[in-house]
Amino acid sequence: MDELTSQTDVLMHQYEMMKRTRESLFQMCESMSPTAYVQPVEALGGDSIRDLHVHVTDCYRVWLGVRGLGRSIPKLRPQSIQDVQKMRALFEKTDFLVHEFLHSFQDGWNPEIQASWMSDTAQSTELWIFTHCITHEFHHRGQITKIARLLGTIPPKMNLSKIK
Repeated sequence: MDELTSQTDVLMHQYEMMKRTRESLFQMCESMSPTAYVQPVEALGGDSIRDLHVHVTDCYRVWLGVRGLGRSIPKLRPQSIQDVQKMRALFEKTDFLVHEFLHSFQDGWNPEIQASWMSDTAQSTELWIFTHCITHEFHHRGQITKIARLLGTIPPKMNLSKIK
């Protein structure tokens, strides 16, 4: 196995840990009422757990799909997802995008790409874009567990899952 393939494998393993951690979050959300999942919480900017989940998957779609792979992908509306099962299906599509992104760059992780961001352009590497997406998900995972607590659900231990 060459060094570049090894880098891709490492990132794939890292994303698999992310997915297992996300599964704990989905299981917690499934224990809540459907109303609680979409309920805005003013103490955290008026977002709901559903809104934050959509925001997280949109980050992957925009950064990896649009900026990384050059695709045209429409922005999601949180109202288009009404329950955890539909959110799971959306994240399954996101998982395919992540796999495609990681395998697209296995022959060269160092080149910088131009990406539009906040009415400007910035140079980023594929590694930076991927890292941005997974750290972004962890940031919002903390907000989701906080919202769950505010709504009366005690979240499970949410550390990063270990490699099996």
